[in-house]
Amino acid sequence: MSELAQKREADRSKMSVSDHIAVQITNMNKWYGAFHVLRDINLTVNEGERIVIAGPSGSGKSTLIRCINRLEEHQQGDIIVDGTELTSDLKNIDKIRSEVGMCFQHFNLFPHLSILENCTLAPIWVRKTPKKEAEEIAMHFLEKVKIPEQADKFPGQLSGGQQQRVAIARSLCMKPRIMLFDEPTSALDPEMIKEVLDTMIELAEEGMTMLCVTHEMGFARQVANRVIFMDQGQIVEQNEPEEFFNNPKSDRTKLFLSQILGH
Repeated sequence: MSELAQKREADRSKMSVSDHIAVQITNMNKWYGAFHVLRDINLTVNEGERIVIAGPSGSGKSTLIRCINRLEEHQQGDIIVDGTELTSDLKNIDKIRSEVGMCFQHFNLFPHLSILENCTLAPIWVRKTPKKEAEEIAMHFLEKVKIPEQADKFPGQLSGGQQQRVAIARSLCMKPRIMLFDEPTSALDPEMIKEVLDTMIELAEEGMTMLCVTHEMGFARQVANRVIFMDQGQIVEQNEPEEFFNNPKSDRTKLFLSQILGH
């Protein structure tokens, strides 16, 4: 193992993973009409684990994580999030969504609300947090993502990277136990990607349970406990990063890595 790989392994070992299961997916299937988009998905995510989901476009990555908080409905199998089974029961859905933060490819900020108002809206309306307390929490997380000075501005006055960091702060204001990231840097200019990834790395170092769909393989190497490769709606391969990148088992994974890493 190289010196860099040893350092990454040491950094990862500092970020403890619990024995408590955060997400359990068993024999999960999903169709769009006749199209079988997710096939027999089995996945266990422990609390504090950081998982990167990679794969070609159309492989089902985003659909998979959107099923975890019922933005997409699965037709077969079981999804249990932090002990609560995800069914059509609205109480269960609300309970899970209050514990699961989501950061999208496009920031989905309300353009007519200030940054502070974007961050306090859900805590005030969903968690019934008093306004003053919600604003204190929002400022805490805006400081965490290093843009507290933007609190009174509107989304259109911020760069793409800043807007994505606001979106992350907004999710954190609900104090989620699990964060889902759906290609959070793919809509950004290259120079803005680093600032968002740095924010995500900081979250990972604090022990946040994370599932992240991304093509940022440097991020996967640095913070993931496990990299999952999907193709045609199936989990083809999963392993810890050094093994995944240096010794892929399936030919499909090898082809994907050669295309994305250029060797």
